Amino acid sequence: MSDKEAANKENQMSFLEHLEELRWHLMRSVIAIMVFAIAAFIFYDFIFNVLILAPKNPEFFTNRMFFRFAEYIGIESLKINTHPFQVININMAGQFATHISVSLVIGIIASFPYIFYEFWSFLKPALYDNEKKHARGSIFYTSFLFALGVLFGYYLITPLSVHFLGSYSISDQVMNQINLTSYISSITSIVIASGVIFELPVLIFFLSKIGLVSPEFLKKYRKHSVVLILILSAIITPPDIFSQVLVCLPLMLLYEIGIKISKRVQKNQQANLE
Repeated sequence: MSDKEAANKENQMSFLEHLEELRWHLMRSVIAIMVFAIAAFIFYDFIFNVLILAPKNPEFFTNRMFFRFAEYIGIESLKINTHPFQVININMAGQFATHISVSLVIGIIASFPYIFYEFWSFLKPALYDNEKKHARGSIFYTSFLFALGVLFGYYLITPLSVHFLGSYSISDQVMNQINLTSYISSITSIVIASGVIFELPVLIFFLSKIGLVSPEFLKKYRKHSVVLILILSAIITPPDIFSQVLVCLPLMLLYEIGIKISKRVQKNQQANLE
């Protein structure tokens, strides 16, 4: 066997070993998802009555806070979800299918830190020592930002969206009867999207590392980002200025944090070159 053939065989074995390692990381991630999904399936009463169906009820924490604030400043339009709508099911297996799908979504959200840990464990050996040093704490920050985004979406955006969409009417002759699948898909999409959006600083960190964005680039398009954030806030909140500002502020803060992170990455890269 020639040296070239031996090298090719070694590279091939190395590639297969990487695939095997990746398979085990994926399997452990799937097992984590299934464990949390089974737990969510078992404790369905808490998942549905206390978590998922709660934002449409007046007793929900955010709805009570908005009610008190509206009473304090005298703006009735800020009172949200004071008249909860009834959620209906129109499919024979609808509730059972919803039970399973919601359990899987809960499993993914709850196991996200562990999934990222497995993903990071697979990538970490390929990094240089200085890259590992700068990426230290990435699991904590990524998990923390995702959890913060999920809580933001659940406690703020979800009640506002439920109130606006659930009470919106084009005619007095049309009565809203919200389907269970539609209601839950709206909530889960809002919550997961919020968790992903809150990963913006992490995304900026990696884009800055590979040179696709810079602090100058982010500052240059700051006004454009504000416009996009305002449009996004106008879509997902009721048509009042207070709600839109309430949603805008955390997103704009994340963008500013991203600029600071990009500046720090650029500074570290310049220091390494020197």
